[in-house]
Amino acid sequence: MSQTQSRPSISFEFFPTKTDAGHEKLLATARQLAEYTPDFFSCTYGAGGSTRDRTLNTVLQLDGEVKVPTAPHLSCVGDSKAELRDLLNTYKNAGIRRIVALRGDLPSGMGMASGELRYANELVEFIRAETGGHFHIEIAAYPEMHPQARNFEDDLKNFVRKAQAGASSAITQYFFNADCYFYFVERVRKLGVEIPVVPGIMPITNYSKLARFSDACGAEIPRWVRKQLEAYGDDIESIQAFGEEVISRMCEKLLAGGAPGLHFYTLNQAEPSLAVYRNLQIAR
Repeated sequence: MSQTQSRPSISFEFFPTKTDAGHEKLLATARQLAEYTPDFFSCTYGAGGSTRDRTLNTVLQLDGEVKVPTAPHLSCVGDSKAELRDLLNTYKNAGIRRIVALRGDLPSGMGMASGELRYANELVEFIRAETGGHFHIEIAAYPEMHPQARNFEDDLKNFVRKAQAGASSAITQYFFNADCYFYFVERVRKLGVEIPVVPGIMPITNYSKLARFSDACGAEIPRWVRKQLEAYGDDIESIQAFGEEVISRMCEKLLAGGAPGLHFYTLNQAEPSLAVYRNLQIAR
């Protein structure tokens, strides 16, 4: 499958909530987004599998009740092969056809990965060995380098290993510079990886939270964007309007440059992602 396609894929990501009220809000958000006929939803998985049951329940509800194909995140940190096998069988029997396969975040205080599988490429191989071609397997890509990678070249090799283990496509960490995405895709193509690489998109709604999160995950906020957001102070309306404009322009550039789709990190909110999506005027 080529990087370009006639109709860009659109997908939205959620995280499982800790309360019933939060879960009801998530479902309301999902139903609102479902009206825009996304290709799929995805649902995250806490550090060390800490939200395993909540992820499972959320995925089955989004897929079965909201009627949008939903991809669970699956990580190998802290899980045995037997536990992963059980989860895969549960998802397969429930009709789930897509999985996001990750090494996963290490729980606080855990110095290195525990579990029988240590890296995402091993997890992809395991899923393929257990389930053949049943699942469309997404992997993670880091256009600005994984924060724990030794260097950019090492990180590219890690991505190639994951792709060659049997991945179907990739979703990137969010970024605010389209050129880093295009450069990453160019590099992995030269290394022989042809799977689609879909940009991950983070709407800008709250500067302090975004800065903290971006520092932790290695996503660089361009200086001009950071300075403008700082200048708005507590003016939430101006922050959101500026953020919408910045992200919409970047998405236009990504799609015009051949990105096969967009994957929105919703943070369980509909409107910030939909505001950008509507600006793009994508025919569905």
